[in-house]
Amino acid sequence: MFLGYNTNGLAHHDLFDAVALLAGIGYRGVAITIDHHALSPRRNDTRRQLGRLRGLLAQHSMRSVIETGARFLLDPLQKHEPTLLSAGRRRRIEFYRHAIDCAAALGSDCVSLWSGALKEAMPRCEAIDRLVEGLHEVAEYAAGQPVPIGFEPEPGMLIDSMAALAELWPRIGAPNLGVTLDVGHLQCQTETPIADVIRGWGPRLVNVHLEDMRAGKHQHLMFGEGEIDFPPVLRALTEAGYGGGVYVELSRHSREGPAAARRAFEFLAARMPKR
Repeated sequence: MFLGYNTNGLAHHDLFDAVALLAGIGYRGVAITIDHHALSPRRNDTRRQLGRLRGLLAQHSMRSVIETGARFLLDPLQKHEPTLLSAGRRRRIEFYRHAIDCAAALGSDCVSLWSGALKEAMPRCEAIDRLVEGLHEVAEYAAGQPVPIGFEPEPGMLIDSMAALAELWPRIGAPNLGVTLDVGHLQCQTETPIADVIRGWGPRLVNVHLEDMRAGKHQHLMFGEGEIDFPPVLRALTEAGYGGGVYVELSRHSREGPAAARRAFEFLAARMPKR
């Protein structure tokens, strides 16, 4: 298990500057959120970016995951739209194919995705059918690369909790489909004790997000500003046999990006379980 940082917390930085900055702090992984300036499917130089990024990651001995939660990349007017639930979900699926291609080119550990929010008037069962159909198509494409997929429950979306994911899971079984677990989301949704949830889902974890948070409020906070007790969380990940990246996700801290990344690293490095 090692520490990483999500580029959505360095949104005002050039992608390559962000990777070098994180390596200099001591992070061993980077969660790359595809966005307008970073591996965008709308750019003509993505292949060149991938080649340069692959070299930079190798230079710094850093691992990576690909994140797909950019707010206004696919639709400039509606945050996170279209999703796998939308009438325009084909565009989301094509974006996920692009993300999988990027992950394959970089040798990333996984592509992380979520369900999206249900904004159309339809029964929940129909929305679940749409989601399952889309996930099967994405997982099948990823299997051909091969790239693991990490499904993340997200507050405010159709699949908003680990409890909701547990209900969905029997319908989306695929060998390359795992779980992206956001520790702050567990606190937000009062799915506690967090350590118990981690142990229950441990074998399926392919990606972990970390930030502080308070119960009932989906706001990513700097460590020490929320309610989470982190040493038991980190111990539970170790006990569960998780060997991937624990990626700090401070998506609202870009205005103080370098200082926030350093504070987060110092906080977590002091609490990582000793080998």
